[in-house]
Amino acid sequence: MPVAAIVLAAGASRRLGQPKQLLKLDGETLLERAIRLAREAGASPVLVVLGAHFQLIRASIPFDNAATVLNDHWEQGMAGSIHAGLRALDALAPQASGALLMSCDQPRLTAAHLRALIVRFHAHPGPAIAASTYAGVLGIPAVFPRLAFPDLLALRGDNGARSLFPDPPCPVLSTELPGGEVDIDSPRDLAQLE
Repeated sequence: MPVAAIVLAAGASRRLGQPKQLLKLDGETLLERAIRLAREAGASPVLVVLGAHFQLIRASIPFDNAATVLNDHWEQGMAGSIHAGLRALDALAPQASGALLMSCDQPRLTAAHLRALIVRFHAHPGPAIAASTYAGVLGIPAVFPRLAFPDLLALRGDNGARSLFPDPPCPVLSTELPGGEVDIDSPRDLAQLE
């Protein structure tokens, strides 16, 4: 059974001052890169949750290999984007065994890492969360089984998937993501990448 990817990309990038989804890294936008990595890792379908700058991003990127989902309530925080992605997953891929939650602003992320998460997820005998670990913490990208969907749907405000890890609904399998803590939130972060 496939794992669907949900790329969380609805934020306004206020600290950056421009939509981070459209920043270029090695000739492709961060959002195009995230979609490509998810597909290369075998996730299907790939859903992209957009919110702020929806029209601009839709007009700037060809979404041939991904379905877009609009989170009308993106200002209310990360939880709303997770909810929108899970609802779309149930409509588009009811057969998916789990959801790979990921962002588009982790420039050190690789398709091989995402593939390793999906393999660990499938290899576990029962429901389990396959999470990334970096800088001493568990985080996304992470694959959540359907068993965890009610917990994800119970999140509110700016609480993301990471808030499930202290008291998870099933075992958590961790996979090291070197450089996973590197993300792009400010112009300085972008300058360090270049």
